[in-house]
Amino acid sequence: MRSETKAVERGGATLAAAETVAMVLIGLTAVLFLGLPVFAIVERAIEQTDLLDVISESAVTQALRVSLITTSISLALVVVFGTPLAYFLARGRFPGHELLDTLVDLPVVLPPAVGGLGLLMAFGRRGILGGWLDDAGIDLAFTMTAVVMAQTFVASPFYIRAAKAGFEAVDRDLEHVAYTLGSSRSGAFFRVAVPAAAPSLLAGAVMAWARALGEFGATIMFAGSFAGRTQTVPLAIYRSLETGVDVPLALSTLLVAISFAILLAFRLLLKRAAFTL
Repeated sequence: MRSETKAVERGGATLAAAETVAMVLIGLTAVLFLGLPVFAIVERAIEQTDLLDVISESAVTQALRVSLITTSISLALVVVFGTPLAYFLARGRFPGHELLDTLVDLPVVLPPAVGGLGLLMAFGRRGILGGWLDDAGIDLAFTMTAVVMAQTFVASPFYIRAAKAGFEAVDRDLEHVAYTLGSSRSGAFFRVAVPAAAPSLLAGAVMAWARALGEFGATIMFAGSFAGRTQTVPLAIYRSLETGVDVPLALSTLLVAISFAILLAFRLLLKRAAFTL
């Protein structure tokens, strides 16, 4: 009986070890698949290009300037308009709630080129609002404003979804206590709900900014690719491939470094905040 029990235990241990090895191998495959392209970009850039010389070129600095300006503005717009909407979706229950919730998520699944075409059909000169905008002397398409609009369109769902989850996790009793203490609805929102949901808001802001920084399809459809005006870093990478790989490699390496640094700093801040709490 004891020998049979030991045999079963050995068999179970062998199976567990095999499962562990299989899981490790699968995990390593996924890591290699995700990490190897990034490593290849950085390795080739260091090997084949003088990064500082390439990055200091005027076309590159112009693309960086356009990207930094437009993503900063689009992030501000996403936060200002997306935060109340996320709170509304988290707290409100009304006819059409699911429809509105789905509409907010739609840009995530739409091909970016479709989003850009939609913006052009809505705000371009021949778009739905184009005539009114033209009468007012406003021309949006193929301007830096169009870049901001395209980035805001594709990045908004990432912030709104995270913010909505954050607000849903906030105990409503905390807001009710604020009401009993004389706080208005907006006061409870800014003093209770927003601070309590701050980690989720920050996470959403980081993801939205990263999405805006990497935006390509909607931007090229609605804003075009004009150096110094609407050409962001992703567009500059695509355009510069026509003349070689030095500039694309340098710009790609720069984007990898910036994105990695931002995400790492964000994770460390979250860990520090959790440890403090």
